[in-house]
Amino acid sequence: MTAGSKHVDGTRQWLRGLEVFAGPLPEFDPAQAPADPVRLFLGWLVEAVADGVRDPHAMTLSTVDDAGDPDARVLILKAVDESGWQFAGHAFSPKGGQLACHPRAALTFHWPEHGRQVRIRGSVTPGSAEDNAADFLGRSPTARAEALLGRQSQYLTDPAERDHALRKSLALIEREPSLVDSAWTLYTLAPAEVEFWQAAQSRVHTRLRYERTGTGTGWERLQLWS
Repeated sequence: MTAGSKHVDGTRQWLRGLEVFAGPLPEFDPAQAPADPVRLFLGWLVEAVADGVRDPHAMTLSTVDDAGDPDARVLILKAVDESGWQFAGHAFSPKGGQLACHPRAALTFHWPEHGRQVRIRGSVTPGSAEDNAADFLGRSPTARAEALLGRQSQYLTDPAERDHALRKSLALIEREPSLVDSAWTLYTLAPAEVEFWQAAQSRVHTRLRYERTGTGTGWERLQLWS
């Protein structure tokens, strides 16, 4: 056996030995779930905040690029209502380009302390100019200054160049506090499916999926094998 294979075997055993779903975990009875997934999501989110789960509004946004290759990153949830889940980003960023080409995406929330996940899939639409501007102006000055540079995910060869450009952008915001980046976009993901996953120490996990009905105006609740 080579040294490399020993290392792989050791890592496998080490990972297998890590404790998961230590609990105590909350109860989840799908039969008592509300008819609307937004209500259930907000209930779980409120519980996560109340119990001190770190960054409970953080979520993974998954998209695909022109070649159909998947991409993912963690963002912050901006809002959720009957229209869907909202997040924001620069239209010229990789995710902005991917959403312009393939306006469908998935969101994943993970609250490990509660052993819970929520997975959402659906179509994505950009917000109005008014909504985009309101979201942009609600960001911190540094976040606005960085967005105005329009260089997210580009190669950085000299951090000093970035710092200089950021200082200039911050000075511009100080002179023009109402300045808005027209490429900043507030996106809404309108869900076609919302799945709630509750872990159990027994490993007999509970999964409940909401799927849009044929009319597109209501929801069907379906329990899944774990």
